[in-house]
Amino acid sequence: MHSYMKNLFLSFLVLFFFVAAQAQLANKPPMGWNSYNCFGSAVLEKEVKANADYMAVNLKQFGWEYVVVDFLWSYDNPPTSKIGNPGQLRLNDGSFLPWLAMDAYGRLLPHVNKFPSAFQANGFKALSDYIHSKGLKFGIHVMRGIPRQAVWSKTPVLGAAGVSADMIADTASVCKWLNHMYGLNMSKPGAQEYLNSIVQLYASWDVDFLKVDDLSRPYSDAEVAGYQKAIQASGRPMVLSLSPGETPRSAADHAVKNANMWRMADDFWDEWKEMLKMFDYAKNWEGVSGPGHWPDCDMLTIGKLSKRGPVGKERYSRFNEAELYTHMSFWALFRSPLMLGGNLPENREIEVKLFSNPEVLAVNQQGENPKQILKQDGAMIWVSNITGSKDLYVGLFNISDADKNISLDFASLGIKTKTGVRDLWLQKDLGVFAKQFQQTIPAHGVALVRLQVK
Repeated sequence: MHSYMKNLFLSFLVLFFFVAAQAQLANKPPMGWNSYNCFGSAVLEKEVKANADYMAVNLKQFGWEYVVVDFLWSYDNPPTSKIGNPGQLRLNDGSFLPWLAMDAYGRLLPHVNKFPSAFQANGFKALSDYIHSKGLKFGIHVMRGIPRQAVWSKTPVLGAAGVSADMIADTASVCKWLNHMYGLNMSKPGAQEYLNSIVQLYASWDVDFLKVDDLSRPYSDAEVAGYQKAIQASGRPMVLSLSPGETPRSAADHAVKNANMWRMADDFWDEWKEMLKMFDYAKNWEGVSGPGHWPDCDMLTIGKLSKRGPVGKERYSRFNEAELYTHMSFWALFRSPLMLGGNLPENREIEVKLFSNPEVLAVNQQGENPKQILKQDGAMIWVSNITGSKDLYVGLFNISDADKNISLDFASLGIKTKTGVRDLWLQKDLGVFAKQFQQTIPAHGVALVRLQVK
């Protein structure tokens, strides 16, 4: 009995510390780098390491910490598949080409041609160890469901005796833009066990961040809950990110309960019309963000993009300088997760300025309850509270196509005293103002300030 009680107590302690750690996950918007916008489906291990090295030396001290391998790491990209969403061919015998790297239980593995350290079924453990050795955290992207080739192979489901992949797949539930997976019928015995088995594999790789794709549009309640249950069963805390959007606003309560971040919109790219749409998406999700659950504007399309796909030619972001500052400022002010999309080793001076301003990053990490208070005549103003302070963060956005003078009336914020204004990008006090602050802002530009309320 003594041994039994001791084991029970140890199990309780493990559960207690897991629940405590899970509760602290994404207490603030996650900050990191994701491989998709610069490498699409074709990122290599050496490139992931190079971005981790850059982050560790140049960005970690500012709070950037996640390094996420996105999109089709089990797929061996032939030269002709570098752009877009590479599919699989169905052969006469029903098998697939290219064959995804997969174990005997239908669980996808990193392809050794892309990730040499995965040789001999080592998975992502060695790469994860490398990233952790830098003081950073490791994440991966997965497509929801179960591989079609596992269904064809009728692979057994680990932890579900007598159940094979073909018995739990929903073959009518398919991704519209990639033909690698079937959805899971979560009402079938063994479906949850399959999710448990893959997340347990990720836990053995010490994964800290799990991005699940094709899950939010349409919103798959049962599968979303299934991934969260699998994380809980794994015993390893992991940030759960749902992608892509548009996540329906009606799913907010479910997303808040089961995920740490979810995409509000489809993939965001470096075009001004997409920025204008993002402002509207954010307004729709106003009031939902908070510790542990963050509506996600998608990656920051800043820096060197599309080195090998997925959209357009290799380039630095098409946003001009004013638009780059608007992009970074709005993501910060709205408290979106901040995931860098460009290839970090090719950063220029402008990227360094955008990613390493502690006062701007504090807007993202320390703000509270961001809301839009004005949108008219080409001007837009968003405001965020500051925890434990009367001060406010304010973004004055010129969304018109010409320079514009934008005024902020302090009375509209309930401020009745003279107020100091600090420019956060310049890290400079602009003075003390009575009743209002106004500034001429270039087309598509922003003034991001802190009101120092007396």
